[in-house]
Amino acid sequence: MMKAVIVEKPGDENALKLGEVAEPTIKPDEILIRVRAAGVNRADLLQRQGFYPPPPGASEIIGMECAGEVVAVGANAPGWKIGDRAMALIPGGGYAEKAAAHYGSAMKIPASLSFEEAAGVPEVFLTVYLNFFMLAGIKRGESALIHGGGSGIGTASIQLLKQAGVRVIVTAGSDEKCDQCRKHGADVAINYKSGPFAPAVKAATDGRGVDAILDSIGGAYLAGNIESLAQGGRLVLIGLMNGTRAELDLAAVLRRHLKIFGSTLRSRPATEKAQIVSAFLGQFGAALESGKLRPPIYKVIPAADASTAHRMMQASEHFGKIVLKFD
Repeated sequence: MMKAVIVEKPGDENALKLGEVAEPTIKPDEILIRVRAAGVNRADLLQRQGFYPPPPGASEIIGMECAGEVVAVGANAPGWKIGDRAMALIPGGGYAEKAAAHYGSAMKIPASLSFEEAAGVPEVFLTVYLNFFMLAGIKRGESALIHGGGSGIGTASIQLLKQAGVRVIVTAGSDEKCDQCRKHGADVAINYKSGPFAPAVKAATDGRGVDAILDSIGGAYLAGNIESLAQGGRLVLIGLMNGTRAELDLAAVLRRHLKIFGSTLRSRPATEKAQIVSAFLGQFGAALESGKLRPPIYKVIPAADASTAHRMMQASEHFGKIVLKFD
């Protein structure tokens, strides 16, 4: 048996309790990680409420990324040995003392990163890499817009895009967060509470617009996103925090040769995730190893107090990652 954060009944943060569950058994192509820290993501809040169940066959325990030491290795899990420090992208099971991960969805933790920092890497950095670099094909010299610049996704976007020579524009919900985003590397930060973001994006790009947008807001932002795109621009939708429906000006999409992608990472098959990990390490592995890439950690909270972590994320008070710690 092991300790894990469990949801007795879907609901608010108080539904999270520390309990005892059976340890996971690994498949031949998996490794077992003794979890030292687990990243908290907004999707975790949805799962807690019963709105975002894990993919078929995945652990029912919340948690899509974790970091710790390898304690068991499957027969078909090359490149790993017991004792390795690992950080992993997983479809579920992170909020527990042990978690199973497909060997290709895990990465070696660089010596420059703590377990807490490593736990904040897989979900957000791989999400950003998949959507900006693999789907939207962002290139050096282009410009990008990220909504929620102070979030885990936002701060990871700023780092990866700046490493790649992209001009970065973000939106955030306060002047303080805008300042933090600029200090983190953003070229332009727009307080979306001060007015519509699209005119500010156009002003920041001399009327041209941006080449790619990463959006987790959804419905309410669609018109502004379309207005903010340059000719040939790409919009990648990864979340629906503010609605699932909106009107779309198809004439603008046709006339300006725009591309719109819908994308989630969690439900992709393990083989596809392994390809994403491999491509990410191929482009950014050296920067990760050197410590140039590291998530800003807002708070590290004991796993027994996971409800506090969820309240913080719900209130959007954080800048960077909120992490749960397992002793």
